[in-house]
Amino acid sequence: MGRRRDSAFDDLMTLASRLPWKVGVASAVVAFIILHVIALVSSPPVATSTQTLGGGVLRQLVQVLATFLQFIVPAGFLIGATASFIKQRRSGALLDSVRSSSGRDASSLSWQEFESLVGEGFRQRGFQVTERGGAGPDGGVDLGLARGHERFLVQCKQWRAQQVGVSVVRELYGVMAAEHVAGGYVVTSGSFTKDAKEFAAGRNIELVDGKGLSALLRDGQSTVRSIDSMPAMPELTLKAPTCPKCQSPMVLRGAKKGAHVGRSFWGCLKYPKCQAIVARE
Repeated sequence: MGRRRDSAFDDLMTLASRLPWKVGVASAVVAFIILHVIALVSSPPVATSTQTLGGGVLRQLVQVLATFLQFIVPAGFLIGATASFIKQRRSGALLDSVRSSSGRDASSLSWQEFESLVGEGFRQRGFQVTERGGAGPDGGVDLGLARGHERFLVQCKQWRAQQVGVSVVRELYGVMAAEHVAGGYVVTSGSFTKDAKEFAAGRNIELVDGKGLSALLRDGQSTVRSIDSMPAMPELTLKAPTCPKCQSPMVLRGAKKGAHVGRSFWGCLKYPKCQAIVARE
């Protein structure tokens, strides 16, 4: 028996379910307004020339499609947003369970639960989290993070492994370079090999081991600070220096172009007003 092919409506719902639910709702509203306006635009009188007649038929066809799609497309976004909201609530409950003294151990979770847990941890630190739709426990980049104008990638690899090797970090670094993101995270409940740590050193990649994961989840319990007061890429292990020019806090950023693409450095929080940088040791 052949595999059933998903319809465009199914694809739309799947896409919306991976977005933050508020984005899905906003997309539904915008889609309805645009399609509704198109559906209401009246066509000009049909002329006799072949060229004008063809243009009139095309406009009428667009109107007919918009008339139907003005309800179908928003419905797809809303269904996906509902699924996203339910998943977020479940992730929050899972996070509360892991935080509790008698709760579940992160290393005992399934890979789907582990990814949801990590995503919720970043969400409560002020990030906008988008699922990337990994196909399995080793299915590539799992989460996309956004905060302000910067984007980050997250891999939740080998959640039950004792040590994560350098190949995982190299894989993430390659995707980071291809997508020109500010930085990335590799998260595990175990630890990392020496080669993995050496490869990540000097690059804008944060290796979050079991201890760092506990800090990520624990830090989410406090009130989330405003975006402007939080580091662009919060380090779980390093202390940020003070700007040598204006004495403001510095944040860890990543070079997005040039010979040092992917490498990290400390930049002033008041950039672009203050463009001071300090090399990461």
